[in-house]
Amino acid sequence: MKNFFAAMGSGNARDLLALAAEDIEWIIPGEGWPLAGTHCGHAELAAVLKKASEEVETQYPRPPEFVAQGDRVMVVGVATGKIKATNRPFKDEWVFDITVRDGKVARIQEYIDTRALARASQTDAKT
Repeated sequence: MKNFFAAMGSGNARDLLALAAEDIEWIIPGEGWPLAGTHCGHAELAAVLKKASEEVETQYPRPPEFVAQGDRVMVVGVATGKIKATNRPFKDEWVFDITVRDGKVARIQEYIDTRALARASQTDAKT
């Protein structure tokens, strides 16, 4: 899991895809911000990673915490950054519920601050 998050943080799509199951399902909740939706398979994972690098500037001020039991890993962290199109900042405290199958990431359900991300994405949002 730590290698998966390192690849995600560095934007290294090739390494990230190598650690993901072919049929990965990544659920990013919310509406009104660029990455929301359910992304399935390597092609959609690559597309959302590309979109993230083009549309969202993200920093991780501290390393995430990993809690594992069996085939499940909970990852708790915080992200800060901005939506590039609006130049509006956000702070997102998040939890990823991850299922691992045969040593690869098979499913990710994000629990994130959808309001903060949608607000940062709105061109008419008040700061």
